[in-house]
Amino acid sequence: MSAAAAPTWDPAQYLRHADHRARPFTDLLARVPGLPADRPRIADLGCGPGNVTAVLAERWAAAHITGHDNSTEMLDKAHVEHEGPTAGGGHLDFAHADVRTWTPEEPYDLIISNATLQWVPGHAERFGAWVAGLRPGGTFAFQVPGNFDAPSHRLMRDLATRHGLTDTLRHDDAVLTPQAYLGRLADLGCTADVWETTYVHLLTGEDPVLDWVKGTGLRPILTALADDPDQREAFLDDYRAALREAYPAGPHGTPFPFRRIFAVAHKEA
Repeated sequence: MSAAAAPTWDPAQYLRHADHRARPFTDLLARVPGLPADRPRIADLGCGPGNVTAVLAERWAAAHITGHDNSTEMLDKAHVEHEGPTAGGGHLDFAHADVRTWTPEEPYDLIISNATLQWVPGHAERFGAWVAGLRPGGTFAFQVPGNFDAPSHRLMRDLATRHGLTDTLRHDDAVLTPQAYLGRLADLGCTADVWETTYVHLLTGEDPVLDWVKGTGLRPILTALADDPDQREAFLDDYRAALREAYPAGPHGTPFPFRRIFAVAHKEA
């Protein structure tokens, strides 16, 4: 099968695990230093439905913050629920953009991205343009999943091959190692802080790991099979059974380990 089209997104499905998904962003944000401008300019690359972009306005209430995404479904949700003036005299807005080609057209104090760059082939090649678009003293920060070798993703790839969907999913080239990210950012003259964390999310409900990946990693498969409901259900049946074995439910819920990679790069003032 040829490479799939860009996945379609379901904001409601994505937000079903909003608390768990937002925590890495909060942890990333805690390591971002003060910004150079009193009324900072901020870009959120891959803002999704805007729920974590709104968190930026809580910390920098006077900022002009723009969330960028290429999903009309996600942006519609963000426009309705989060766009407008902020309590500190700033403004929060959203715009359609492709992170693969987005380049700052004005100086930014902060460019941040939460669980998006794994969808962008060659994303580290864009770091130079983004760092160049920062004001002196500005920051570029991101976090990406580092769990592509986890059972959830290995099983997904194996089943995709069995179901004739070999080219639908990316493999272990989706993200770099923490060491590689550190090297790339240091080469750009940044002072970089790079680390990784494994969260153990305790999920509840029936087949909660399947429910989780339906909002993110499984989207390319669901998109590819949108016009073939029988094959879609056959794939989900196989995947559901495999996930139940890989992630057995315990007395308090289903533990779901999830590794993430973080980077905060500071441009010299």
